[in-house]
Amino acid sequence: MFRVGIGYDAHRLVKQRDLVLGGVKVPFDKGLLGHSDADVLSHAIGDALLGCLALGDLGKLFPDTDKKYKNISSLKLLSSIGKKISQRKDSIVNVDSIVLAEKPKLWKYIDSMRQNVADALKINKDRVSVKATTTEGMGFVGKGEGMAAYAIVLVRLGK
Repeated sequence: MFRVGIGYDAHRLVKQRDLVLGGVKVPFDKGLLGHSDADVLSHAIGDALLGCLALGDLGKLFPDTDKKYKNISSLKLLSSIGKKISQRKDSIVNVDSIVLAEKPKLWKYIDSMRQNVADALKINKDRVSVKATTTEGMGFVGKGEGMAAYAIVLVRLGK
């Protein structure tokens, strides 16, 4: 049996924060605001995996009211989710994701993002797709106010 999950995340861009996407520190004059490192890509993938297996969401498992998650790498959260999946004897078939960002251009960092996500989930990189697009100047992404990401995952149940 297979299950599909979808995830979405968005964060505001602010000065004096690192921009982290898929665990990659991307050079930019702004970063994403959040309790953790605000990695929208890792958050969308994590929520897709959790939703797929009816395990809640990131806010439930890693609440922003808990100081131990302050500025934590979202790849650590993703790794924790991957361990839960393995413990259940389920397996991740694939991850498909897209980052919505007007600037900066992300193509140089996509391969590293894919590898980081794959490493965090302990799957082969060829099972992870990361894409990036703009919104052609429309909405909060297009105006440079924030970034967002979507992810869809397929998981094979081990039970």
